[in-house]
Amino acid sequence: MCGIVGFCGDKQAAPILLDGLSKLEYRGYDSAGLAVRDGSAPVQIVKAKGRLKELYAKTNGGQSLVGTCGIGHTRWATHGEPSETNAHPHASADGNVVAVHNGIIENYQELKEKLLHNGYTFYSQTDTEVAVKLIDYYYKKYEHTPTDALSHAMIRMRGSYALAVMFKEYPGEIYVARKDSPMIIGVQDGECYVASDVPAILKYTRKVYYIGNLEMARLANGEVTFYNVDEEVIEKPLTEIKWDAEAAEKAGFEHFMMKEIHEQPKAVRDTLNSVLVDGKLDMSAVGLSDEDIKKIDQICIVACGSAYHVGVAAQYVIEDLAQIPVRTELASEFRYRKPLLSSPCPTRSAPSTPLPAPSFSWTICSTTASASAAWPRCSPRRIPPWIRCWWATSPAWAAI
Repeated sequence: MCGIVGFCGDKQAAPILLDGLSKLEYRGYDSAGLAVRDGSAPVQIVKAKGRLKELYAKTNGGQSLVGTCGIGHTRWATHGEPSETNAHPHASADGNVVAVHNGIIENYQELKEKLLHNGYTFYSQTDTEVAVKLIDYYYKKYEHTPTDALSHAMIRMRGSYALAVMFKEYPGEIYVARKDSPMIIGVQDGECYVASDVPAILKYTRKVYYIGNLEMARLANGEVTFYNVDEEVIEKPLTEIKWDAEAAEKAGFEHFMMKEIHEQPKAVRDTLNSVLVDGKLDMSAVGLSDEDIKKIDQICIVACGSAYHVGVAAQYVIEDLAQIPVRTELASEFRYRKPLLSSPCPTRSAPSTPLPAPSFSWTICSTTASASAAWPRCSPRRIPPWIRCWWATSPAWAAI
């Protein structure tokens, strides 16, 4: 999955953005870029193909990009080859809108055709450039406000996205929007941060907001204002991150994958201990009573990537231990089907189908969308914690 970092405050933004992106390297990427603005001056955009060190070199560690507001991105190519042209951030022709994006806009071709008919041209192969110019189109067509433009674009876009956007007429401000792709917002000492994962900003703040699905936010002057898709102001609780930065680092291992492999025994122990009561497994804390479990007549594991392979292995183990039919589905295909699943309601006498939805890295968007699509038919919340410990990656089985 791609990585997003944003900052607006009193400090120089570029070094903070580069530092935050370095904490997201575990996600994998093929290019990176920064967009930084100094007051009302034009946005400066610098991109580099390859590792983050290439971007460090091009910006002298961020020192050559002056400005206290900016957004950064590491890209894993989905639409278009790895290149500087396709790398984020992307901008409208006049620089009115500059943005970075995680996720996939599924109807980008349809939207692109609409924009071409309205005089827009495109320099990249990405769905992100389409999203940027769609926002620009609605900004200029209607109220000339960021939230109005984002609201209109969100209604038209199908798929998943976490967007961090800067508008030419709103210096010193970052606007964000989210659907299905992860995003957090942090505040500290009159400054605002946004990222696609906690490690990117944990060095700077432990106070974070979790922006919900189909919600927007404005980051400015050290404050965050949240909106729903109808542009109504909404309140969000401020959460304090309790775990330390070391948990998000490689802890001396050469790769994050190696760290995860070695963490699996502890992950399994911690997961089992969390539901042990007087030496017995008790699932009541997650809404599963003994009666609920007895009603389960099948289990459908929905996943992508390496998590799918975990699901395939889990299928054999769960069937052997629980004597319940299990099937494993690719999330990217499952979401477009209408699978035959039993009732999700544990209070009904009818059988039910729990939906474990394991995922890892960039596959999470398809998996989340699949779980959402299946919600009327089965309930993802009813997932036994002893299954959750297998979710991360296939090396989890080394611990079993």
